[in-house]
Amino acid sequence: MPYRRLPNTDTARVKALQRALDLSKKYDPSMLAFKQNTLVKIQAFLPLFEQAILMQKEARTRQVANSKEFTESYKKAKLYISHFLQVFNFAVIRGEIKPSARKFFGIDDKVGKLPDLSTEKDVIEWGKKVIKGENDRVVKFGNPILCPKIAVVKVYYDEFIEKLNFQKMLQSISVRANDKVASMRPECDQLITRLWNEVEDYYSKDSISRKREQAARYGVKYVYRPSERMGEDNNEINVAS
Repeated sequence: MPYRRLPNTDTARVKALQRALDLSKKYDPSMLAFKQNTLVKIQAFLPLFEQAILMQKEARTRQVANSKEFTESYKKAKLYISHFLQVFNFAVIRGEIKPSARKFFGIDDKVGKLPDLSTEKDVIEWGKKVIKGENDRVVKFGNPILCPKIAVVKVYYDEFIEKLNFQKMLQSISVRANDKVASMRPECDQLITRLWNEVEDYYSKDSISRKREQAARYGVKYVYRPSERMGEDNNEINVAS
């Protein structure tokens, strides 16, 4: 025998409840196969659930849209910080700047190895070091790196920080929106279960086939198990032959 299966997506949940509302507008309440107080609960719950889903989608859309801009700003900041340190190192190698000046940036003055900038955390940390270090170095020695200037590096670094903070805010909004929808699903499933139970009870005196047929009009979903579906297909083949 087929078994009843509740919706497993939010779209299907909304559709199941909306089906009941549509029928309530089409028929007199006395002709409906579910109770009036169930209808009242659906009328109160469904708009809130749909609003929560809409906010969830909007939050996700904004987060994805901003993600491209954030990624670009991250790459730019990483590029300029790395390029600045490379140019600085070349100046040290050419003898224009003393190796000891590397200490302004927290770099080994003998090796001059460039830092790893593979993560956002690295870019945040080294961006601060480079900007502060160059400003402190210029105050003491007065010979700034000109290509790129530290002011240009700071522009791209500040833009990266701004985009990062905005992306984190969008992520936080998205998480709250997801949590809101998730918190409403149990109530939604209980409401659908209640609705479908009442519909099946209403047609309980009918034959099994008619009961399923009428319940299906109210959105009740029946699913055959694979073995049952195969058996049904075989019966159709036998009848056809």
